Amino acid sequence: MSTNVKILETKILSDNWYILKKVTYEYTQKDGSKQIQNREAYDRGNGATILLYNKENRTVILTKQFRLPTFINGNSDGMLIEACAGLLDKDNPEDAIKRETEEETGYKVTDVRKIFEAYMSPGSVTEILYFFIAEYSKSMKVNEGGGIEHEQENIEVLEINVDDAMQMINTGEIKDGKTILLLQYIKLQNIL
Repeated sequence: MSTNVKILETKILSDNWYILKKVTYEYTQKDGSKQIQNREAYDRGNGATILLYNKENRTVILTKQFRLPTFINGNSDGMLIEACAGLLDKDNPEDAIKRETEEETGYKVTDVRKIFEAYMSPGSVTEILYFFIAEYSKSMKVNEGGGIEHEQENIEVLEINVDDAMQMINTGEIKDGKTILLLQYIKLQNIL
């Protein structure tokens, strides 16, 4: 922990879906002066995301589902096209993303490659997101995907040409940050 920060008080504001905390802390500035600050932090746990790609067909697997926060912020139907993702749920990132891939897309992948990890919204969310890529083929399809009913998931699985997916970033059809990062990664690395 940083010696520049001393936590003075932590209050739980909500623990309904995940945990929203208000933290009061003392921060030591560069000049040595101390300042009391208050921030809220949303702790939803850490997560993982993956982009499935097929070199032969030059396609990627994406998902489409309703995301309430986007609807509230002006996304007219609340539907978002994104890479498969999910919370770790006490698993290690690799096991979690394999589980989420099968649940959401119906593809059973065994060979996943971690490419990086990142904080996606560090001003308010504690989550670290682990990014993976994996090749897929039709033979890996073990079910229809679509998510888990008891988790109230209703996910549409999309197979899209990678060039079309890149164009969907330009047109605004793909607005999800993790998905944009993964698509740009496979293009920059000449994977597809």
